Amino acid sequence: MHTNRPLNLKPTRRNMAVIHCFGAGLVGSYVAKTLAIRGHEVHVHDLNPNNRELVGLQNITLHEGNALDINFSDYDNIDIVINMLPGDIGHALTTILVEESAFPSVDLSFSEYTPDDQDEHAKDWGGRVLWDVGIAPGLSNMLLAEAYRVLGPLKNAEVRVGGNPTGPTGKWNYMAPFSPKDVIAEYTRPARVIRDGEEVVLPAISERHMIQVPERGEMEAFLTDGLRSVLNSIPVVDMSEYTVRWPGHIQRYIDERDAGTLNEEELLLEWWFDTKIPEFTWMEVTATDHNGNNMRWEVSDYGGDDGSSMARTTGLVTVGCVEAWLEDPSMLPPGVHAPEKLPPSVVKRIIETMKENRVKIIGPEITI
Repeated sequence: MHTNRPLNLKPTRRNMAVIHCFGAGLVGSYVAKTLAIRGHEVHVHDLNPNNRELVGLQNITLHEGNALDINFSDYDNIDIVINMLPGDIGHALTTILVEESAFPSVDLSFSEYTPDDQDEHAKDWGGRVLWDVGIAPGLSNMLLAEAYRVLGPLKNAEVRVGGNPTGPTGKWNYMAPFSPKDVIAEYTRPARVIRDGEEVVLPAISERHMIQVPERGEMEAFLTDGLRSVLNSIPVVDMSEYTVRWPGHIQRYIDERDAGTLNEEELLLEWWFDTKIPEFTWMEVTATDHNGNNMRWEVSDYGGDDGSSMARTTGLVTVGCVEAWLEDPSMLPPGVHAPEKLPPSVVKRIIETMKENRVKIIGPEITI
């Protein structure tokens, strides 16, 4: 369900900013390209930045090299930094950025190690970091925070999310819309959830169950460790996040893992994202209070010529956070901030921008 319609990217309401982006993968390239189209001066840092998405684009300068070797003092002016590097290298850069008080940083890296434990250190140094600014975690956190703001303490909250081919395809019925290594980590890392008001740890890919996804039919959901900051910020009795895949995918993973035949290097190739295969991203966020009142949001996208569905749904959230912070530099004080801490006005604007760019979002409007 690809489309040739152009991005609805309005010029930014702020003078052109100087933005340094680290990581030029599927999502990183989309974010850099989108910000450049919106009129910002964008510097892209990557070990191999010369991909066809970015070469020759106006307002983009490419820098090749190890991100951890960056010396920010080499650059005359930086308004904001976006960290879109995968896994542990992304976390390492975040640690560096915590100590950079001259400019704010937006963190889209997804690592087992979260930066919230560096909050006091960031306050001491004057560093400002907004982390987990994708679709989930990210938009999911914002919607759960909205449910808590409207309903009060919650009895149950659940997130179901996944990026997949539009139908079963190939050996695995799957291709990774972001770093395959991070997907493997997601299937391995124990899942932190809330049960009876307490944080508990359950095995990854447990609590498997079938669900009905609109327009796609029956798919399978299982626990993964995606709640992160909301474990401590949303008062709730039970809360879980589930990853969504086509039936058969996770069973094959379990079978090969248990048989000792799982080869991670082969998975990196077999799960590689093929832009010629139609794909979609789908998320459902539900919340119920102690009186039975509930709120539900559904987010879906089928990608387009401007980017994959995961790049678009994730990247538009990131772009919204970046531009909101550029327009209001005092939006967040020194410290490390989770996305659910953003004001409702920013969340409303992010959702409006996503809708303007053809991401389908069904659910209650954000109240201000």
